[in-house]
Amino acid sequence: MKNIGIVRNLDEVGRITLPIEIRRSLDLHQDDPVEIIQEGNRIVLTKYQPCDIFSGDTDDLVDYCGKKVSRKNIAELAKLAGLIN
Repeated sequence: MKNIGIVRNLDEVGRITLPIEIRRSLDLHQDDPVEIIQEGNRIVLTKYQPCDIFSGDTDDLVDYCGKKVSRKNIAELAKLAGLIN
């Protein structure tokens, strides 16, 4: 993890502003989703990228009932269900 030496205060509702250098390096723009993860006593922010609920793949996703599933896994599930060979 890289320490860039910037300190920010939380505002009255718990928000912080990410420095422009970080937003640029992660290609973050206004309204982009950011994932917030707690790892021990650390807070980790990452640019959110949807992934397949079964495999974690990020390619060729389909939205099904509000969940992301890759076409590859849909085909595997169809074979498992005996719908295709």
